Amino acid sequence: MSQTANGRAGGAVGVARVIASEAEALQVADALAATLRDGAAERDRAARVPVDELAALGRSGLLGLTVPARFGGADVSTVTLVEVFRRLAAADPSVAQVPQNHYVFVSVLRHDGTEEQQRRLLGEVLAGARFGNALSERGTRHVMDMRTRLLPAADGTLRLNGTKYYCTGALTARWIPVFALDERDRLVVAYVPRDAAGVEVLQDWTAFGQRATMSGTTRLVDVAVAPENVVAHWHTYERPQVAGAFGQILHAAIDVGIAGAALADGARFVRDKARPWFEAAEERAADEPHVLLRFGQLGARVHAAEALLRRAAEALDAAGAEGPPPSAEAAGAASLAVAEAKAFGGDVAVEVASEIFGLMGASAADAAHDLDRHWRNARTHTLHDPARWKYVHNGNHIINGVLPPNHGLI
Repeated sequence: MSQTANGRAGGAVGVARVIASEAEALQVADALAATLRDGAAERDRAARVPVDELAALGRSGLLGLTVPARFGGADVSTVTLVEVFRRLAAADPSVAQVPQNHYVFVSVLRHDGTEEQQRRLLGEVLAGARFGNALSERGTRHVMDMRTRLLPAADGTLRLNGTKYYCTGALTARWIPVFALDERDRLVVAYVPRDAAGVEVLQDWTAFGQRATMSGTTRLVDVAVAPENVVAHWHTYERPQVAGAFGQILHAAIDVGIAGAALADGARFVRDKARPWFEAAEERAADEPHVLLRFGQLGARVHAAEALLRRAAEALDAAGAEGPPPSAEAAGAASLAVAEAKAFGGDVAVEVASEIFGLMGASAADAAHDLDRHWRNARTHTLHDPARWKYVHNGNHIINGVLPPNHGLI
């Protein structure tokens, strides 16, 4: 039996369902996906902030899926969470991407938070509150070169200063978890209220894909942070971990969801709108053998991507069952499985979203159909981090038996 909890969904007071089982999680995901699908093209064209859709996400109870059972959550498996993401992304990958880091920061609390932090902040999650993110920075030497600092001020308070970009979900979140370095250059996560003084979230996201994510800039100027809202995240990387792989597999699920949606929309267009080539003997494009051949090939690649995604999720669940922390071998195996699923899934998403146009014909390029959103979304989202390095790490393990690095990006 489902329950409800009073709380905030993003920044507004609302009522959130509390999901009780993995089967219920998939049913709720399917229901939400059905409401997202019809408006996905319009949101893409307008680059509209999906305020209503994210409020529905908060009410759905899906944000609390990974809250531990001892705090009242369903504590679903990675296999189920990944399938939830894939289904939502097939409907609208922009909306699906918004909570990706939410689950990452629920995981941070689970593994590095104190009992008090877990009880308080995860209680808000169960009530519908969503975590945004302020992780990445632009203009530094590389992605691991971080300038944002959380330092003691003269008056003894902690003050946060920095500028972040790619802040998916921050605009409409209840909390913005921020990656920062403390006075000893250790990685911490500061959980900052979205409406805290000194926090400014800009609507300056202008990418050609994933438009409704609003993954733009967050400025943090002398933001006061309560010590009880700071999590010592550096501990995660002092031991074998799958924290990075967990974040990566949710991205992989989005790519695989895009691939499946592009294939389905392409097939629908061929059945309903495309004309056969004049040299073909068939009356319908849907009966042309060359079209059938290529759709069969693309379908096999999508199904292979789905299978690799599930295999990776199972490996993460197996590693999680060992710890925390898991053994280095289990963490490495899970990380490599996720790397393979993400690299291959991203390649397939870009391929399918492009190839369907050669099978649908010239009329498919009409902006009225907005079918190019699949390619734009896939191409934009797969730039998150380079697939080439994931293949290299897998190759190095296959040939030389070398486990991947422990830095969290594999």
